Amino acid sequence: MDYVVIKWLHILSSTFLFGTGIGSAWYMLFANVSRDVRAIAVVAKYVVVADWLFTATTAILQPLTGFYMIHLAGYPLHSKWIMWSIALYVLAGACWLPVVWLQIRMRDIAREAARTGTILPPQYWRYFRIWVTLGVPAFIAFVVIFWLMVAKPM
Repeated sequence: MDYVVIKWLHILSSTFLFGTGIGSAWYMLFANVSRDVRAIAVVAKYVVVADWLFTATTAILQPLTGFYMIHLAGYPLHSKWIMWSIALYVLAGACWLPVVWLQIRMRDIAREAARTGTILPPQYWRYFRIWVTLGVPAFIAFVVIFWLMVAKPM
């Protein structure tokens, strides 16, 4: 495939990856702020679906297209901007993997609370705090990766 096509796929998939993350975080955060158990259950359900449909697929596509572009462009793999991008991507992935598990658990807890008409238990809120805590470094990592991809500073 042509470099421009691969680059387009890389940019498009990064848009889906980052956009899904931001959108999911936005809706999950404000559903939780509302403390409306039924709203939280519905939003958590769709956040889990979005993670599997968009985040998981694009998280696989990103390194495939990225490494192929490195190959096509002839960039040395040991370039500092590439090494930093890879390290930050691994960091974001290391944050995302437990987030997937947390979101599934939060979805299940919220669904049960909505079904029984009860409030969310402390365990749910503990999971939510961890979810937010893991989201912050992942978000920062992706912002820095975007800058490294554009600027190629090193």
